Amino acid sequence: MSDPQNTGSEAREMRPTLREALRRARIEAADRTGVVVELRDAEVARLEILNEALDPLFAQVPDQVDLFDRGISLGETPRLWIDVVAHVLMGRDKRIYRFVQDTRFGRIVLAESHDVPVIVDAVTDYVARRMIEREHAMVATPLPVAEPPALPQPAPVAAPRRRGSFGMFVFGFLMGALALFGLALYASLKNL
Repeated sequence: MSDPQNTGSEAREMRPTLREALRRARIEAADRTGVVVELRDAEVARLEILNEALDPLFAQVPDQVDLFDRGISLGETPRLWIDVVAHVLMGRDKRIYRFVQDTRFGRIVLAESHDVPVIVDAVTDYVARRMIEREHAMVATPLPVAEPPALPQPAPVAAPRRRGSFGMFVFGFLMGALALFGLALYASLKNL
């Protein structure tokens, strides 16, 4: 026959304590964090590989063209910025490159691929289009052609001044006061 006091103390010894549960939870969280950090480091490494592959392209961009500000941002989601509105980030599987552009109407995907050369080609096309847009914006507009002097125009006839606006204001004020007086009189007669 078992002793009731011994069974209670054995059960207490077998139940995990809060301290042990916290220790296990901390170990699990550290393992998950380690995996997240490793994935993030892998994302940054892939973006650095792409950044190095883009070096020959940006070496060809003239120095006076200041449209592009390439660099990797190490925020919550690492990104390789091409300019202010376009960047490359890693897809959900962390192996696919996604080249996107932010517009007034939302984000659009310009290219998506596992292969670095495909993304390099897409960025090259984007850079070329942006440089052409800049050239079009920099073109000086031609000076306006001198027009022959215009014939003298007759002086415009002044519109008659409106004097009735103050009178209309007074009339509206009096009508409103009369309506309030009538409403008060009706309410007092109704209560009798």
